[in-house]
Parts: sequence; structure tokens; C-alpha cells
Amino acid sequence: MSVQFHDFFKREGTPIVTASHTRSKSTCNCHAQGIAKCKHPRIYSQPDCDSGWDSHREKYYNGYSLYMINACDSPYDLPLYPRLHKASCHDSIGFVVSWAEFSQRFNLGTIDKMLLDAAHDAEAIYKLINHKKVEPIIDLNKRTKKKMETGSDMTISPEGIPICPIGKEMKPNGYDHTQNRQKWRCPLACGSKNTCTTTCSTAKYGRTYHTHSKDNLRLFPKTLRGTEKWKCTYKRRTSVERSNKREKIDYHLEAGNHRSTMMWYMRIFGIMICQHIDAWYSHREDELKTLKEHIFQITA
Repeated sequence: MSVQFHDFFKREGTPIVTASHTRSKSTCNCHAQGIAKCKHPRIYSQPDCDSGWDSHREKYYNGYSLYMINACDSPYDLPLYPRLHKASCHDSIGFVVSWAEFSQRFNLGTIDKMLLDAAHDAEAIYKLINHKKVEPIIDLNKRTKKKMETGSDMTISPEGIPICPIGKEMKPNGYDHTQNRQKWRCPLACGSKNTCTTTCSTAKYGRTYHTHSKDNLRLFPKTLRGTEKWKCTYKRRTSVERSNKREKIDYHLEAGNHRSTMMWYMRIFGIMICQHIDAWYSHREDELKTLKEHIFQITA
């Protein structure tokens, strides 16, 4: 059996609030003796929970960071694999752990693309995804402003676009699949006439430049950023937002008053099962309606 998943999306962890404060129990009687603060060891009922920052609610919280893997090509925003990390865990670290576990446990299907946000914009993550023969579709971190030198009169912008000697951004001119490289052309020579007054090439076609993914997988992805193909693919990442809304609001994920990670996992998997049942019902609603009418007609 082989399953083809055209697109996957692994997004940043969504906060799961478990309690207002860290749950712990003292192992001494210092409090009974009037000592408010002591350095004796304490027993924590949830040692894999800690405090983290919730950027949406703009406040600190105690609990988990839920890193969910979703099928972006699914019309029903189906969740596939949840992983609970500490609230302080960074999204890039959560991705590496979740991706390694998912790859080891689920090997019946093939993955074509990986959609991630700018929190995962690290060269090591690109290499990790590419090593699994999956195409990374990751948004660039806007805080990166440094240009890259090429050893020639061309430079590379923080967005991965070659810049000619007079400061003009080169125009994409197709992808060479035989050599796995992106072709760029002088923007002033793309028309019927070369209008550049300070030409850096004697060719009538104008200056051309090639970028290879093997040189810098982060800046030179297989699917060029800013193109319609990139935008159409990357906008699918919103599916995980809708999935998280179903889990946290519709199915009241954070309403559980559990004191163990095992119980939180059971609650999450139960909600995921309900999401898949909803999708199955929506997909075959007409068939089930016909079957229901047929059964009720016979029993009547």
C-alpha cells in the first residue's frame, strides 16, 4: 500500500494551557515552620511542562506547545501527528523532534512538499528536509537584511534575488531541470531592446546568471519565491490554523483538567479521531443519507 501526500505543513507550536502555575509538591515541612522559601527538592506532577510566551494572547502561560502535522492537500484540514513539547520549546526544535518521530513511525506514504513559516528559516532545517528528498517551502525571516557576496560583480539580496552591478534585480527566466539551476536575466534586456546604458555583457541577449540550489538551498529553492506557483502552494499552510481552531475551540481541547502528559495525549488523539470522523461523514454524506433512508424505510 502506498499513499501519496502531495503537500504537508508543519507549523509552529500552538499553546496548550494546563494550569495557572507550575504544579509541584514540597518534600519537607519548611512551610509549617514558617519558612516561605526553601531550597529543598520538590515533586512535580507535570515535569515536562514549563512556562512560555503566547504571542497571540500576549502573555506568559504554563503548559505545553502542541506541534501538529497536517495534510495540506486535504480538503478537510486533517491532522496527522501531534507532539507535545514544553511551552518554552522553540518551533524549530519542535519541528526537528516531530519530523524525526513522524518519519520513523509513518512510512506508508511519500511526501512531496513541506510548508513551514519563517520561524523554521534555518539552513540546517532546509538540509534536513532535502535529505529526505522533500521540497522545503519555507518563508524567509524578514530580520535577515545582509546581502551575500558571490565572488564576482553580482550580489545576492536577502530574498535570494541576484543584483547586477548597477543595483538592478535580475528577472527570473525559467528553471533548468537538467542541471537543477534557476536562470536569471538582465531586467533591462528582457524587452525587445536592451536599454541598459552601462552593459556588463556583450551578448545581445543581455546578462544572464544562474543560481544553484546546492550552493544555498535556503536562498535558491526549487520553487522560486514570489512566483504564482510559490504563492499558490504556500497559502495552503492556513489549513493548520483551521485545524487548530477545531481542536481548541470547537472540541475544547484546553478544557481538560489533566495532570499527566499521557491523559493530554489521549484527549488530543480523541479529538483528532472526531475530526477524521467529521471528514469521513462530509465526504460520504449523500451515500449515508441514502442508506439511512433505506434502513429506516425497511424498519418502519
